[in-house]
Amino acid sequence: MATPIKEWSKLEVIAVVRFLFLKGTKPSEIHKQIAETYGEGAMSRSRVYQWCTWFGEGRTSLGDEPKSGHPKTSTNEENTTRVDELIRCDRRMKIREIALKLEIPKSTVHDLVHDTLGYRKVSARWVPKMLTEDHKLQRVEILQRLLQRCQQDIGDKDTAHIGVGPGGDFQANNNLFDNLITGDET
Repeated sequence: MATPIKEWSKLEVIAVVRFLFLKGTKPSEIHKQIAETYGEGAMSRSRVYQWCTWFGEGRTSLGDEPKSGHPKTSTNEENTTRVDELIRCDRRMKIREIALKLEIPKSTVHDLVHDTLGYRKVSARWVPKMLTEDHKLQRVEILQRLLQRCQQDIGDKDTAHIGVGPGGDFQANNNLFDNLITGDET
């Protein structure tokens, strides 16, 4: 058995299916030959059978058929940019307000904000979902400094005691933990 072809296109595999189907090869044999030539992931057995059915019904096109229904016109680069600009100007703006201002459907704005731009609401403000590499590095550096300071304070037995109190609460008696400030994601 020869090694499978590493680089191929979907259109090329469909053309092979059509060629073998027109020569009278059975779909199971077509799938076997495609798996040997292009690898197991090239096309599933059910997809080979589906293409053979279409070619048997008279289909000649190898590409995707035009889809029915209304074409997507709201989800485009221009609207994505406009939505992003509005959010950057006012991070407290609601999806409904953005939809009214840009005159596009609310569901489209929702998809653009959450799926395309990757924002989520935190404390009534839009913030990016993912941390940048700089943010991640800053967090690591801060935590390393806090750990070092905590270890220094623990080393000084007269000024620090860390333990678990009644009910499993974390208790600390040192200056480090008295000076920590916490906050939410914003």
